[in-house]
Amino acid sequence: MRLTTKGRFAVTAMLDLALRERCGPVTLAGISERQKISLSYLEQLFGKLRRRELVESVRGPGGGYCLAKNPELISVAEIITAVDEPLDATQCGGKENCLEEGRCMTHDLWANLNRTIYDYLASVTLAQLIERQRQKEGCEVTILQDQRDKRRGRSSALSIEA
Repeated sequence: MRLTTKGRFAVTAMLDLALRERCGPVTLAGISERQKISLSYLEQLFGKLRRRELVESVRGPGGGYCLAKNPELISVAEIITAVDEPLDATQCGGKENCLEEGRCMTHDLWANLNRTIYDYLASVTLAQLIERQRQKEGCEVTILQDQRDKRRGRSSALSIEA
């Protein structure tokens, strides 16, 4: 499988959008700044995502992008294929006859890997990524608070007085 920067950036940008869209349309400039992805690259990716009806654009002041459907209905595989990322570990270009004299000896191995990877990515939804990210951010906030409390000489453990 060739998961390139294009596929990874598309998933990252969609997750950023999904985490922030409840406050209104999200600008590509904002995603670009937060995720350190080139604005022109995001414009190309979001053009493809829009054509595949994964995002909608809102024009004018306060415009940007929103998800076109519920994040529970958007799989990681769908995002990756929307930006034209081939899921192919065979390096045969999808051909049965990978070599001039016929099929390569390991073709079935790599084709099965392709199916396994695709099936996994198809089973992970944007909603699941949102939930994992929110849990992670919640843990990071708690850790930062604990570190601040320790610097101030406070214990983060609860004490019960009799």
